Amino acid sequence: MKTALAALAFAACALAQMPSTVAQPACGPNPNRVGLKVRLVKSEHTMTHPAPGKATVYFIHDANAPTTVGYPTTMIGIDGAWVGANKSSYFAVSVEPGEHHVCADFKYGMANGVEYAHFTAEAGKVYYFQTCLVESQQEMILGLHRVDSDEAASLVASLPLSVSTPKN
Repeated sequence: MKTALAALAFAACALAQMPSTVAQPACGPNPNRVGLKVRLVKSEHTMTHPAPGKATVYFIHDANAPTTVGYPTTMIGIDGAWVGANKSSYFAVSVEPGEHHVCADFKYGMANGVEYAHFTAEAGKVYYFQTCLVESQQEMILGLHRVDSDEAASLVASLPLSVSTPKN
């Protein structure tokens, strides 16, 4: 009985990682067709304050690896539009106050995953999200969670800035 319950729980987690063919409100257009090219600026480690009447959201991905060659890129969407991508780096975006839906998406070989979160932004506030990839012998699992400002400051100080542009 315990084995059957464990197998059912594992299957539910695995299915949650599979991309949906239905458009999600947080993600942008199909990431397989709309790619982002990532350039890393290793000399940039600054945190900005929100613009008047706006909130700032940081997205941080720390691969905990000395190199990112061959490392998958994680695309980030907010409210149905891709806003940037990370490759063991960070970037920030400005958002209007109100509720926002976040999507993190990656594809690497046969592995892929999508994670979601939402938050309510207040003008003048800063929010921090971290993505991570956990790799086992059989699969990669994407995680997306909020982090506090102290941890975010430490991560930003150690990572390059990600500058994303659409792929041609």
